[in-house]
Amino acid sequence: MDHRQKRSGLGSVMYFAITISLCVYFTFAAVQGDYGVFRRIEIEAEARVLREEKADLQRQVSVLRNKTHRLSDGFLDLDLLDQQARDVLGLIRADEIVIR
Repeated sequence: MDHRQKRSGLGSVMYFAITISLCVYFTFAAVQGDYGVFRRIEIEAEARVLREEKADLQRQVSVLRNKTHRLSDGFLDLDLLDQQARDVLGLIRADEIVIR
């Protein structure tokens, strides 16, 4: 009977050691694993940055779309055309003086 009690005591210690080890492993994986809490926080921060970048790009597209419309055949903005000719082609009017 003494031998049997010693064995069941060792078995229960092993059982609890394995159980605690598994709990620690799964807790660690839940916090720092590929799908853990820290990774989720990183993904949310990255998503926030990408949303801000997307909004900025949408604003830029809107500005370019407006300029394209203003330079189209159906709608011609002479001020914008003059500005673009000056910027891109380096043109000046005859009554202007260029200072460099």
